[in-house]
Amino acid sequence: MSEKGLTTIALKKINRSKIYQYIYRSKLTSKLQIVQDLQMGLSTVSQNLNLLENEGLIEKNGYFDSTGGRKANAIQIVSDFRISIGVGILKNMFHITAIDLYGNTICTDTIPLTYSNTAAYYQQLTDKVKDFIEKNQYLEDKILGVSIATQGITSPDNTTVIYGNIMNNTGMRLKDFSRHLPYPCHLEHDSKSAAFLELWNHPELDSAVVFLLNRNLGGAIITNHQIHQGCSMHSGTIEHICINPDGPLCYCGNRGCLETYCSANSLEQASGMAVKEFFPLLREKKSPQLIQIWEDYLKHLAFAMKNLNLVIDAPIIISGYLAPYFTEDDTDYLLRQINSMTPFELKEEQILVGTHGQYTPAIGAALFYVEEFIHSV
Repeated sequence: MSEKGLTTIALKKINRSKIYQYIYRSKLTSKLQIVQDLQMGLSTVSQNLNLLENEGLIEKNGYFDSTGGRKANAIQIVSDFRISIGVGILKNMFHITAIDLYGNTICTDTIPLTYSNTAAYYQQLTDKVKDFIEKNQYLEDKILGVSIATQGITSPDNTTVIYGNIMNNTGMRLKDFSRHLPYPCHLEHDSKSAAFLELWNHPELDSAVVFLLNRNLGGAIITNHQIHQGCSMHSGTIEHICINPDGPLCYCGNRGCLETYCSANSLEQASGMAVKEFFPLLREKKSPQLIQIWEDYLKHLAFAMKNLNLVIDAPIIISGYLAPYFTEDDTDYLLRQINSMTPFELKEEQILVGTHGQYTPAIGAALFYVEEFIHSV
């Protein structure tokens, strides 16, 4: 093929991609709006819209109000043209979710399964993933991939867990899962997956500090609109910041880590009850003991937030399992505590609260394949 022919094909591909991504960002648009905003010819836009519609990537959905002439078709992407599967692994269970191309949750489930670094475990988990897909009648060619979030720092190439003291899963490999699944597979640290979800939900943020308030505490740093990994992949491990050298023993072997004060496990240990029981009783405001436990929790959290904000001047995101339990009073209390200890006042709008709860890492993991797909069209 001639150089001119190759150039023409490349240009057509670029135009197609620009139009699809414009529709994706706009959510709902018209042919004329695409022509105007992308400064493309009407015939070029029409040809590409026909092509994208024939491929099943976009669809017409009603009409815009008339401005005097013929009503314009409302155009949108087909959000479930492809779906991505996310898995969040914990010690005694795993969360699984399916999301569409906008990151919306289509289906979720929590499946009991005790982790062990054995072939039998990986076979059982992947069999249950396939059962989830079959039960929901997702066609194989519709699935972009299966992305797995685990409690453990992964290698730079995301093939192996290099530090996994919580689950004792150091050495867990991506191929332990992928060999049993007919889909592309990805492995990620659960904290990084959670941060990716929060960045997806807050695309205006350039930088942020993410507190993942799960059974075990986690964290991540966002800088320049990217999740910071660090030289050895442990950037953002705020759970191991020491706030009391004589404090409780942490799973890392040291004492007084933030993990021992601000994880969901530590809250349950202090209160002697499950999180789902603790918060309804707390909100009744009849138990001074529970109120004190929660205030102590928030004070330790505020102490860490204040110090990290001095290092990284950016919004703070509360994410994960405990996030949906936070009320406006709680964030106001955090803000007062932070601002009473720092020369640099943190503003109300700089504390953000996630909404996806325990499924945060699984959803964040699934977004890996969604983003890859959107930029490949």
